[in-house]
Amino acid sequence: MADFFLDPAPPAAPPVPASDAERRALVALSLVPGVGAGRARALVADFGSAERVLAAPAGRLVRVDGVGRATAEAVRAGADARAVDDQFRRAERVGARLVAFGDDEYPALLREIYDPPPFLWVLGRFDAADDRAAAVVGTRRASDYGLRVAEAFARGLVEGGATVVSGLAYGVDVAAHRAALAAGGRTVAVLGSGVDRIYPSRHAPVVREVVERGAGAVVSELPMGAKPDAPHFPRRNRIVSGMSAATVVAEARATGGALLTAAIALEQNREVFAAPAPVFSDYEGTNRLVQQGWAALALGASDVLAALDAVAPAAAPTGAAPPAPAPPDLTAVERRLLDVLDGEPRPLDAVCGASGVDTSQALVYLLQLEFRGLVRQLAGKQFYRA
Repeated sequence: MADFFLDPAPPAAPPVPASDAERRALVALSLVPGVGAGRARALVADFGSAERVLAAPAGRLVRVDGVGRATAEAVRAGADARAVDDQFRRAERVGARLVAFGDDEYPALLREIYDPPPFLWVLGRFDAADDRAAAVVGTRRASDYGLRVAEAFARGLVEGGATVVSGLAYGVDVAAHRAALAAGGRTVAVLGSGVDRIYPSRHAPVVREVVERGAGAVVSELPMGAKPDAPHFPRRNRIVSGMSAATVVAEARATGGALLTAAIALEQNREVFAAPAPVFSDYEGTNRLVQQGWAALALGASDVLAALDAVAPAAAPTGAAPPAPAPPDLTAVERRLLDVLDGEPRPLDAVCGASGVDTSQALVYLLQLEFRGLVRQLAGKQFYRA
């Protein structure tokens, strides 16, 4: 298990909304070399506020567990005020704001974990509905099957009044975000970079949709301008699972970040579920999770929603537009093709046979339907209704 679980937990303190001065002090403390989220949290818990930490003498600082003389001296030197100003300027430029641990808006589930971030930079908005949240995670190199699993679980979770949380990565993560949005629900993306450096950049349209539709939030504990460096992602994963009452692994190989997220969720005393993988698949990670007793087998979103009921009552998703109905301006051929498709993939020849449309014409119109988000295509020219 990653060593960031081994630091002694600081004493619990009642949440106190942060003043503007305290917000600046939190950012200043986070920028001090050698002070990560764990030490910052311990210091603030010991002194009662980041402002008091920055004003304390080095001799007092070293009495906090995990704080040595070098770190204490660095805290005493403090962060350059211009660097703090730059953080807030960058945030303002992209429309982000700081949500501190003591703020009412800080996610309630995240506040309960062993090592919550002292603050988050946030694009978009949290909502009370986010207390009923589930993470959908998995491999970046997802198969067609894995993508369909992620989409089905995300869609079902939204229909059950849950917010979908993930990491905006390639593969399963972004499929889950997109499916939640398409279903008219809420989703939260947790980044392994600063919120002003969306990574991967090609997923920026997902971020834009979340923010513009008021359909969730995009968050990071990392400073503005932080690059997506490899060490950031394991710590990012603890926020993904920490914001969620349950974590679903949609598809995973024998090793990888999704399995780490599942392990962290277990450390956080959260429910973990895994979707079954085909026996002859290379993605045996989910089956191993179940086999070893680390995850419950989930055959659909209803299995996960039952666990969420213990945390928050079911409620209709809020803060997002309902899913758009199929457009009425379909051509006769498009309508015939769409009418023979459902959620199960069908090969092209079967679609043509059922619809009476010849192959060359069907391919043209199916591609148009795919561009409009009404049809999805899998490998081998298999199609299903989105």
